[in-house]
Amino acid sequence: MVHFAVSSMFFHEYPLEEIFSYIVEAGFDSVEFWVETPGYWMAGQPEEELMKNLGAFSQLVSPTIHAPVLDLNPTSINPAVAEVSVRYTVEAVCLAARVGSGVVTVHPGRRTAKRPPSAPDYERFARYIRALEEAATGFGVTVAMENMERKINSLLCTPEGMKELLDREPWLGFTLDISHAMGAGPGEAQRYIELCKDRIVNVHVGRAESGKMHLPIDGDEEIADILGQLSASGYDGNLTLEIEDRNFSHDISSEEKILVLSRELAFMRDCFV
Repeated sequence: MVHFAVSSMFFHEYPLEEIFSYIVEAGFDSVEFWVETPGYWMAGQPEEELMKNLGAFSQLVSPTIHAPVLDLNPTSINPAVAEVSVRYTVEAVCLAARVGSGVVTVHPGRRTAKRPPSAPDYERFARYIRALEEAATGFGVTVAMENMERKINSLLCTPEGMKELLDREPWLGFTLDISHAMGAGPGEAQRYIELCKDRIVNVHVGRAESGKMHLPIDGDEEIADILGQLSASGYDGNLTLEIEDRNFSHDISSEEKILVLSRELAFMRDCFV
């Protein structure tokens, strides 16, 4: 059954209890909890508080976790950076198991230099994948790799590259980021669905335009087509709205954010039938 979720980072400036209450008020029935949500991350990651709020807002079923990615790079040329990045990602898998989340979205990393990835970068990526496989197997959690924007140093930013990885790693899931795909041009998200539909376990829903990512989706025909294709493919995981509040013309209040989310949710429901 499809659940409609939203990223906790949309309410990044609020404490956990308020974040969960706003998401419920907007009408969503699930959440993707970013480990780096400031009210959690900057407070020293109080796991008991997170579990308390997940229990208090039982309307939010099938929650997912997003592993830390800010300032981190598991394929960094700096061994210390790579090591701590892998460790934080593995810890997110462990967290998911403890709080009852079945899916953890992770990023693939990138080449440190603004150049195409080389053999050593892919060797570090392979070590990262093996660490994730061990954690996923040990904790019974699905690790879902996310497709990235098409940048010169991206390791994983094409439908063909994602399919190759998934064929090679049958234990791995896929988080489709529609905004990242749309940035590469019309039809890219549809191509991901065509090639990888049987491995998609989470979908980040957002629009891209003129180089901007994670824009609101309400009324967008291409988003409607993509969600319709997902529905026709039999997708039954979470549809996770991921929009960036910096893309609005002003700092929006919690009340405005709830109204925005309510409109976005109505559009997603209309498209996914």
